[in-house]
Formats: sequence, C-alpha cells, structure tokens
Amino acid sequence: MNSLTTSWGEFALTRFPEDSRDRLRAWDASDAYLLRHLEGIDGEPTDLSGTVVVLGDRWGALTTALAGHRPVQITDSYLGRQATRANLARAGVEEDTVRLLSTRDTPPERIDVLLVRVPKSLALLEDQLRRLAPAVHAGTVVVGTGMVTEIHTSTLKLFEQILGPTRTSLAVKKARLIFCTPDPRLARTASPWPRSYTLPTDVGPASGLTVTNHAGIFCAERLDIGTRFFLRNLPRRRGPERVVDLGCGNGVVGTAAALANPEAEVLFVDESYQAVASAEATFRANAGPAARAEFRVGDGLSGVPAESVDLVLNNPPFHTHQAMTDATAYRMFAGSREVLRPGGELWVIGNRHLGYHVKLRRLFGNCEVVTSDPKFVILRAVKR
Repeated sequence: MNSLTTSWGEFALTRFPEDSRDRLRAWDASDAYLLRHLEGIDGEPTDLSGTVVVLGDRWGALTTALAGHRPVQITDSYLGRQATRANLARAGVEEDTVRLLSTRDTPPERIDVLLVRVPKSLALLEDQLRRLAPAVHAGTVVVGTGMVTEIHTSTLKLFEQILGPTRTSLAVKKARLIFCTPDPRLARTASPWPRSYTLPTDVGPASGLTVTNHAGIFCAERLDIGTRFFLRNLPRRRGPERVVDLGCGNGVVGTAAALANPEAEVLFVDESYQAVASAEATFRANAGPAARAEFRVGDGLSGVPAESVDLVLNNPPFHTHQAMTDATAYRMFAGSREVLRPGGELWVIGNRHLGYHVKLRRLFGNCEVVTSDPKFVILRAVKR
C-alpha cells in the first residue's frame, strides 16, 4: 500500500485485487502531476464546481483524491473499478459520492472538467473522446496526463482533431500534461468503432467467422499470430460440457469451441467491458440460435462455482498497463484449478519464454506440451 499526498488529503491506495507482495503502486507520477495542476500548486487552481469526468483512471487514485467534487469515473477496467471502490472505502468516502461508469455506459450530457488518463490503446482514446465530445462545451477544462512514453504525436492529434487546439506541458518526473481548448465548431463525428473482419480459412472451426472488435481490444483489425496458433490446435471435444474462454478478448476462441462442440455451453470472461461486448457480438454473429453462452465482466473466475467447469481455454496477459507481471496469469491458473471438475482441463497458450509450465506443474501437479512453434507453446494441465 502506498500513500498519495494532496491538498485534499493523504490517501492510502492499492491495486485490485490487493496483494501485500505486489510492489506496483496504484498511482504514478502522471496522476500526481495532474492533481498538482488542479490544486494550483504551479499556478491557478482549477474550478471543479461543475461536472467533473475522470476518463481512464487506472486504479482510482484520481477519483479518490477528487471525491469531494463528486466526479464521474469512466473506465474500461472492472479491476480498476473495484480498486476505486476499495480506495474510496479506505478513505472513508461513501461510494454514492462518485458515479462509476464503464466505457459501455451512456456518458454525462454535460462535462465541465474532463480529465483523461491516457490509455495504452490509441483506438480506445479515440472512441471515448468521440463519445464524450458532444458533452464538452467551449468552457470545458480538458487536461490529459500520462508518462512521457505514453504520449505521442498521434495522441495529441486525436485531442486536436476531436476536441480542439492542444499543447503539452514540460515533463516532470517523466510525466507530462496535455492541455486542450475545446472548439465547438469542430465537426462531431461518431466513433468508427466497433469494427469487423473475416477470419482466414485455415484456423479450424473458426475459419471464415466474422469477428467484431470494440475499441481497445488487442489486435482489433486482424487475427494475432498467437490466437491463430491456438485456434489451429484447440482440443477436440464432444458432449454437453461447460467451457470457459478466460480473458476472452473478442471471443473468437470461445466461439470456435462452441462451433466445434454444439452441445457445449461457453462462459466468456474478461475484466474489460469492451472485450466482453466484443465477445458477445462475435458469438451472436456466428453461433446458431440454439448455442448457449454467458458473458461476464469480472475478476477472472471469481464467482464461478467450484468444480463446475470441464474445460478452460486461456491466453493470459503478461502486462498490466506498462508493467510486466505474471501475477494475473498465476491467478487465472489458480482460479481455473478451483472451478474445474476432477478430470477437467486447462489449456494455455503463451510465449515460450514465459515459463508457464513451472506454475502449472506447481498448481496441478502435471503439465504437458500439446504443441509448440519457435514462439508459442500450448500447455495442458488436468485436475486430478
């Protein structure tokens, strides 16, 4: 747990799920820089009396610090939302003091202060700025923030094209601010997302499927090579069983499993609201009316009953924002073991260098290589 000190108070902040061994902070220099600017430490304080919207707040640091101004938080991350709830509670703030929205929810009709934590995905930034632009007026204060490595010329161009003239601050502790002056005369065009594309004919049961991607999904305009390899080597199973596409992204893996085994019921799970919306659109566009599926935004397999699943298909992430970590993968593996029935299987694809076989053997007591190529390996662990 780390403390963030502001003129509004000192806040003990954690990521979610909270882990005392986690050395990654719930805030960084870009969050602190933005709050200093709003406080007026380096100039005039910002008027926060109107509707304040915080877009992309990663772990709730900005929302918690600004809770006294009743902000609206908009996030694509379920884990980020849960972290915000926990940090607000720790600060003694009632949750209804703030308004928590996802990127799929209808945004406020009027925005007086728009604070943007620049996301990793340029597409997600474009999508959200276009969704919020109708609520921005000439007097809206727009300030973005991010680490220097996260703010590029393309980032600034999006602010300029969608909202109005844009400039940046000097870098402080490798963080930078973005200042944008809204221009109501700019044409307000709708977001170009979601987008769809057709899969090639050499990816097993997924061949020729139409894939739908909302903004922010990994490899949103083409099939990535890891997923292609996984689709070509999915397990061949039959009969009524429950399958989980864990960390489903656009849902192409779970949809392929459903098409290969029409008797299966598939649960699509991801912590991204954009991902689950994409997975549902992909499944509905390709599966027949009798196909059964459930779509859940959540923290991995939390809430799934123990020993209720026959097969888990997983391509775990090894980054959380800009940090590289295997903590998420380990939690996915442990959760899979809990929900699998005896004899149930976890199939995992990952880069060869990540060494997932070590963790799987530790958790399951077994792990075998299904197949591999120079970059990827597909592993199978069975619950005994």
